[in-house]
Amino acid sequence: MAQTAHAALSAVRAEVGKAIVGQDGVVTGLMICLLCRGHALLEGVPGVAKTLLVRAMAATLAVRSTRIQFTADLMPGDVTGSLIFDPKTTAFEFREGPVFTNLLLADEINRTPPKTQAALLEAMEERQVSVEGSPRRLPEPFLVAATQNPVEYEGTYPLPEAQLDRFLVKLTVPVPSRADEIEILTRHAGGFDPADLAAAGITAVAGPADLAAARAAVAGVRISHEVTGYIVDLCRATRQSASLRLGVSPRGATALQSTSRAWAWLAGRDYVIPDDVKALARPTLRHRIQLRPEAEMEGATADGVLDAVLGTVPVPR
Repeated sequence: MAQTAHAALSAVRAEVGKAIVGQDGVVTGLMICLLCRGHALLEGVPGVAKTLLVRAMAATLAVRSTRIQFTADLMPGDVTGSLIFDPKTTAFEFREGPVFTNLLLADEINRTPPKTQAALLEAMEERQVSVEGSPRRLPEPFLVAATQNPVEYEGTYPLPEAQLDRFLVKLTVPVPSRADEIEILTRHAGGFDPADLAAAGITAVAGPADLAAARAAVAGVRISHEVTGYIVDLCRATRQSASLRLGVSPRGATALQSTSRAWAWLAGRDYVIPDDVKALARPTLRHRIQLRPEAEMEGATADGVLDAVLGTVPVPR
Protein backbone atom coordinates (compact mmCIF):
# COMPACT_ATOMS: atom_id res chain seq x y z
CA MET A 1 0.00 0.00 0.00
CA ALA A 2 2.84 2.37 0.87
CA GLN A 3 4.54 1.65 -2.47
CA THR A 4 1.30 2.38 -4.31
CA ALA A 5 0.93 5.68 -2.43
CA HIS A 6 4.54 6.58 -3.20
CA ALA A 7 3.95 5.92 -6.90
CA ALA A 8 0.76 8.01 -6.82
CA LEU A 9 2.54 11.01 -5.33
CA SER A 10 5.37 10.64 -7.84
CA ALA A 11 2.70 10.78 -10.54
CA VAL A 12 1.38 14.01 -9.00
CA ARG A 13 4.77 15.64 -9.55
CA ALA A 14 4.77 14.53 -13.20
CA GLU A 15 1.25 15.85 -13.78
CA VAL A 16 2.04 19.23 -12.23
CA GLY A 17 5.04 19.42 -14.57
CA LYS A 18 2.63 19.56 -17.52
CA ALA A 19 1.67 23.09 -16.41
CA ILE A 20 4.63 24.27 -14.32
CA VAL A 21 8.20 24.57 -15.54
CA GLY A 22 10.83 24.18 -12.81
CA GLN A 23 9.78 25.11 -9.26
CA ASP A 24 10.56 21.56 -8.09
CA GLY A 25 11.25 22.77 -4.57
CA VAL A 26 7.84 24.44 -4.29
CA VAL A 27 6.07 21.37 -5.66
CA THR A 28 7.90 19.20 -3.12
CA GLY A 29 6.93 21.62 -0.34
CA LEU A 30 3.25 21.30 -1.23
CA MET A 31 3.54 17.52 -1.29
CA ILE A 32 5.15 17.57 2.15
CA CYS A 33 2.20 19.61 3.44
CA LEU A 34 -0.17 16.97 2.08
CA LEU A 35 1.80 14.27 3.88
CA CYS A 36 1.99 16.17 7.19
CA ARG A 37 -1.56 17.56 7.27
CA GLY A 38 -0.03 21.03 7.16
CA HIS A 39 -0.58 24.28 5.27
CA ALA A 40 1.66 26.13 2.83
CA LEU A 41 2.37 29.82 2.31
CA LEU A 42 3.77 30.67 -1.12
CA GLU A 43 5.49 34.03 -1.50
CA GLY A 44 6.79 35.57 -4.69
CA VAL A 45 6.46 38.57 -6.96
CA PRO A 46 3.45 38.71 -9.30
CA GLY A 47 3.70 36.56 -12.39
CA VAL A 48 5.79 33.60 -11.17
CA ALA A 49 2.86 31.12 -11.35
CA LYS A 50 2.03 30.84 -7.64
CA THR A 51 -1.70 30.52 -8.27
CA LEU A 52 -1.24 28.30 -11.31
CA LEU A 53 0.97 25.95 -9.32
CA VAL A 54 -1.68 25.42 -6.63
CA ARG A 55 -4.41 25.03 -9.25
CA ALA A 56 -2.31 22.42 -11.05
CA MET A 57 -1.71 20.54 -7.80
CA ALA A 58 -5.44 20.56 -7.05
CA ALA A 59 -6.18 19.19 -10.54
CA THR A 60 -3.95 16.17 -9.90
CA LEU A 61 -5.83 15.19 -6.73
CA ALA A 62 -9.26 13.58 -6.68
CA VAL A 63 -10.43 15.96 -3.96
CA ARG A 64 -12.66 19.00 -3.78
CA SER A 65 -10.90 22.34 -4.19
CA THR A 66 -12.08 25.94 -3.94
CA ARG A 67 -10.49 29.34 -4.32
CA ILE A 68 -10.89 32.56 -2.35
CA GLN A 69 -9.58 35.77 -3.91
CA PHE A 70 -8.64 37.86 -0.89
CA THR A 71 -9.45 41.56 -1.29
CA ALA A 72 -9.62 44.57 1.01
CA ASP A 73 -13.43 44.32 1.35
CA LEU A 74 -13.64 40.57 2.03
CA MET A 75 -15.50 39.79 5.25
CA PRO A 76 -14.93 36.83 7.66
CA GLY A 77 -18.35 35.39 6.79
CA ASP A 78 -17.32 35.28 3.14
CA VAL A 79 -14.68 32.74 4.19
CA THR A 80 -16.34 30.64 6.88
CA GLY A 81 -20.00 30.90 5.91
CA SER A 82 -22.89 32.42 7.83
CA LEU A 83 -26.44 31.90 9.08
CA ILE A 84 -29.08 32.78 6.48
CA PHE A 85 -32.76 33.28 7.29
CA ASP A 86 -35.00 30.97 5.30
CA PRO A 87 -38.50 32.48 5.00
CA LYS A 88 -39.96 29.10 4.03
CA THR A 89 -38.97 27.48 7.32
CA THR A 90 -38.82 30.75 9.32
CA ALA A 91 -35.49 29.57 10.69
CA PHE A 92 -31.82 30.40 10.27
CA GLU A 93 -29.80 27.89 8.30
CA PHE A 94 -26.05 27.69 8.01
CA ARG A 95 -24.68 28.26 4.54
CA GLU A 96 -21.17 26.86 4.19
CA GLY A 97 -18.40 29.15 3.02
CA PRO A 98 -15.62 28.19 0.60
CA VAL A 99 -13.46 27.02 3.52
CA PHE A 100 -15.51 23.79 3.55
CA THR A 101 -13.32 22.00 1.05
CA ASN A 102 -10.29 19.72 0.84
CA LEU A 103 -7.79 22.04 -0.82
CA LEU A 104 -8.34 25.76 -0.33
CA LEU A 105 -6.44 28.22 -2.50
CA ALA A 106 -6.23 31.44 -0.47
CA ASP A 107 -5.06 33.73 -3.25
CA GLU A 108 -3.16 36.90 -2.25
CA ILE A 109 -4.01 36.36 1.40
CA ASN A 110 -2.09 39.46 2.51
CA ARG A 111 -4.35 41.79 0.52
CA THR A 112 -7.17 41.48 3.05
CA PRO A 113 -7.23 43.12 6.52
CA PRO A 114 -6.17 41.13 9.62
CA LYS A 115 -9.80 40.68 10.74
CA THR A 116 -10.54 38.55 7.69
CA GLN A 117 -7.15 36.84 7.78
CA ALA A 118 -8.00 35.74 11.32
CA ALA A 119 -11.08 33.90 10.02
CA LEU A 120 -8.74 31.16 8.89
CA LEU A 121 -6.96 30.72 12.23
CA GLU A 122 -9.40 28.25 13.75
CA ALA A 123 -9.86 26.43 10.45
CA MET A 124 -6.12 25.91 9.98
CA GLU A 125 -5.38 24.83 13.55
CA GLU A 126 -8.53 23.04 14.73
CA ARG A 127 -9.92 22.06 11.31
CA GLN A 128 -13.27 23.51 12.23
CA VAL A 129 -15.06 26.86 12.15
CA SER A 130 -17.32 28.32 14.82
CA VAL A 131 -20.33 30.37 13.75
CA GLU A 132 -22.63 31.80 16.42
CA GLY A 133 -20.88 29.59 18.98
CA SER A 134 -21.45 26.32 17.12
CA PRO A 135 -18.35 24.46 15.87
CA ARG A 136 -18.56 22.81 12.47
CA ARG A 137 -15.98 20.29 11.32
CA LEU A 138 -14.16 20.72 8.04
CA PRO A 139 -13.76 17.81 5.61
CA GLU A 140 -10.68 15.61 5.64
CA PRO A 141 -8.17 16.06 4.12
CA PHE A 142 -7.98 19.83 4.54
CA LEU A 143 -5.09 21.93 3.22
CA VAL A 144 -4.73 25.68 2.88
CA ALA A 145 -2.33 26.79 0.16
CA ALA A 146 -2.04 30.56 0.46
CA THR A 147 -0.22 32.90 -1.90
CA GLN A 148 1.08 36.34 -1.07
CA ASN A 149 3.15 39.10 -2.59
CA PRO A 150 6.22 40.38 -0.72
CA VAL A 151 5.10 42.66 2.12
CA GLU A 152 6.74 45.75 0.65
CA TYR A 153 4.27 45.74 -2.25
CA GLU A 154 1.47 48.32 -2.17
CA GLY A 155 -1.86 47.29 -0.68
CA THR A 156 -0.60 44.42 1.46
CA TYR A 157 -1.13 43.64 5.15
CA PRO A 158 1.59 41.64 6.94
CA LEU A 159 0.24 38.38 8.33
CA PRO A 160 0.21 38.32 12.15
CA GLU A 161 2.67 36.02 13.90
CA ALA A 162 -0.13 33.76 15.15
CA GLN A 163 -1.30 33.07 11.62
CA LEU A 164 2.18 32.66 10.17
CA ASP A 165 2.82 29.98 12.78
CA ARG A 166 -0.17 28.01 11.45
CA PHE A 167 1.64 27.44 8.16
CA LEU A 168 3.80 24.35 8.14
CA VAL A 169 6.11 25.81 5.50
CA LYS A 170 6.75 29.12 3.79
CA LEU A 171 7.87 28.52 0.22
CA THR A 172 9.66 31.20 -1.77
CA VAL A 173 8.66 31.06 -5.44
CA PRO A 174 11.63 32.42 -7.41
CA VAL A 175 11.75 33.97 -10.84
CA PRO A 176 12.52 31.10 -13.26
CA SER A 177 15.95 30.62 -14.79
CA ARG A 178 16.63 31.69 -18.36
CA ALA A 179 16.26 28.13 -19.64
CA ASP A 180 12.97 27.64 -17.78
CA GLU A 181 11.64 30.97 -19.01
CA ILE A 182 12.41 29.99 -22.60
CA GLU A 183 10.50 26.74 -22.04
CA ILE A 184 7.55 28.71 -20.60
CA LEU A 185 7.40 30.95 -23.66
CA THR A 186 7.75 27.95 -25.97
CA ARG A 187 4.77 26.25 -24.31
CA HIS A 188 2.64 29.39 -24.59
CA ALA A 189 3.61 29.76 -28.26
CA GLY A 190 2.48 26.17 -28.73
CA GLY A 191 -1.00 26.94 -27.41
CA PHE A 192 -0.73 26.30 -23.65
CA ASP A 193 -3.60 28.03 -21.84
CA PRO A 194 -3.15 28.45 -18.06
CA ALA A 195 -6.91 28.80 -17.68
CA ASP A 196 -7.56 25.35 -19.21
CA LEU A 197 -5.52 22.77 -17.32
CA ALA A 198 -7.57 19.91 -18.75
CA ALA A 199 -6.35 20.84 -22.23
CA ALA A 200 -2.79 20.50 -20.93
CA GLY A 201 -3.56 16.86 -20.13
CA ILE A 202 -3.54 17.17 -16.35
CA THR A 203 -5.65 14.46 -14.71
CA ALA A 204 -6.30 13.35 -11.14
CA VAL A 205 -3.78 10.65 -10.25
CA ALA A 206 -4.11 10.47 -6.45
CA GLY A 207 -7.02 10.51 -4.07
CA PRO A 208 -7.84 10.53 -0.35
CA ALA A 209 -6.98 6.84 0.02
CA ASP A 210 -3.51 7.43 -1.43
CA LEU A 211 -2.96 10.38 0.91
CA ALA A 212 -4.09 8.35 3.92
CA ALA A 213 -1.73 5.49 3.02
CA ALA A 214 1.14 7.90 2.44
CA ARG A 215 0.55 9.63 5.77
CA ALA A 216 0.53 6.29 7.54
CA ALA A 217 3.84 5.42 5.89
CA VAL A 218 5.37 8.77 6.89
CA ALA A 219 4.25 8.16 10.49
CA GLY A 220 6.39 5.01 10.42
CA VAL A 221 9.57 6.81 9.36
CA ARG A 222 12.16 6.37 12.12
CA ILE A 223 14.07 9.26 13.64
CA SER A 224 16.96 8.60 15.98
CA HIS A 225 17.54 10.26 19.33
CA GLU A 226 20.63 11.97 17.88
CA VAL A 227 18.71 13.54 14.97
CA THR A 228 15.93 14.60 17.32
CA GLY A 229 18.57 16.29 19.47
CA TYR A 230 19.96 17.99 16.36
CA ILE A 231 16.55 19.48 15.58
CA VAL A 232 16.19 20.74 19.14
CA ASP A 233 19.70 22.22 19.12
CA LEU A 234 18.99 24.07 15.86
CA CYS A 235 15.79 25.58 17.24
CA ARG A 236 17.38 26.52 20.56
CA ALA A 237 20.26 28.18 18.72
CA THR A 238 17.81 30.54 16.99
CA ARG A 239 16.57 31.69 20.41
CA GLN A 240 20.12 32.69 21.30
CA SER A 241 20.95 34.45 18.01
CA ALA A 242 21.93 38.10 18.39
CA SER A 243 20.16 38.86 15.10
CA LEU A 244 16.75 37.62 16.26
CA ARG A 245 14.20 38.99 18.69
CA LEU A 246 12.09 35.86 18.33
CA GLY A 247 13.47 32.38 17.79
CA VAL A 248 11.79 29.12 16.86
CA SER A 249 9.17 27.82 19.30
CA PRO A 250 8.72 24.17 20.30
CA ARG A 251 5.89 24.04 17.75
CA GLY A 252 8.44 24.96 15.10
CA ALA A 253 10.73 22.14 16.26
CA THR A 254 7.82 19.69 15.98
CA ALA A 255 7.09 21.00 12.48
CA LEU A 256 10.72 20.51 11.41
CA GLN A 257 10.63 16.93 12.66
CA SER A 258 7.44 16.26 10.68
CA THR A 259 8.68 17.79 7.43
CA SER A 260 12.01 15.96 7.74
CA ARG A 261 10.22 12.61 8.04
CA ALA A 262 8.07 13.39 5.00
CA TRP A 263 11.16 14.42 3.00
CA ALA A 264 12.89 11.16 3.95
CA TRP A 265 9.87 9.13 2.83
CA LEU A 266 9.70 10.95 -0.50
CA ALA A 267 13.39 10.15 -0.92
CA GLY A 268 12.61 6.45 -0.47
CA ARG A 269 13.95 6.00 3.07
CA ASP A 270 12.25 4.90 6.28
CA TYR A 271 14.64 6.84 8.51
CA VAL A 272 15.70 10.49 8.86
CA ILE A 273 19.26 11.70 8.38
CA PRO A 274 20.69 15.14 9.29
CA ASP A 275 20.68 16.19 5.63
CA ASP A 276 16.88 15.86 5.66
CA VAL A 277 16.72 18.33 8.54
CA LYS A 278 19.08 20.72 6.76
CA ALA A 279 17.02 20.58 3.57
CA LEU A 280 13.79 21.50 5.36
CA ALA A 281 15.14 24.03 7.88
CA ARG A 282 14.65 27.08 5.68
CA PRO A 283 11.09 26.50 4.45
CA THR A 284 9.90 25.20 7.84
CA LEU A 285 11.48 27.86 10.06
CA ARG A 286 11.93 31.07 8.02
CA HIS A 287 8.47 32.42 8.90
CA ARG A 288 8.75 31.47 12.59
CA ILE A 289 11.62 33.83 13.44
CA GLN A 290 11.73 37.62 13.71
CA LEU A 291 14.77 39.75 12.99
CA ARG A 292 15.86 42.56 15.27
CA PRO A 293 15.33 45.97 13.61
CA GLU A 294 19.05 46.73 13.75
CA ALA A 295 19.85 43.42 12.07
CA GLU A 296 17.38 44.21 9.27
CA MET A 297 19.01 47.60 8.79
CA GLU A 298 22.34 45.83 8.38
CA GLY A 299 20.88 43.63 5.63
CA ALA A 300 20.27 40.43 7.59
CA THR A 301 17.61 38.02 6.31
CA ALA A 302 15.77 35.13 7.90
CA ASP A 303 17.37 32.65 5.53
CA GLY A 304 20.81 34.11 6.21
CA VAL A 305 20.38 33.72 9.96
CA LEU A 306 19.19 30.12 9.53
CA ASP A 307 22.19 29.36 7.33
CA ALA A 308 24.48 30.74 10.04
CA VAL A 309 22.78 28.56 12.65
CA LEU A 310 23.08 25.49 10.43
CA GLY A 311 26.77 26.26 10.05
CA THR A 312 27.43 26.44 13.78
CA VAL A 313 25.34 23.65 15.33
CA PRO A 314 27.29 20.35 15.33
CA VAL A 315 25.87 17.69 13.03
CA PRO A 316 25.43 14.23 14.61
CA ARG A 317 27.40 11.42 13.04
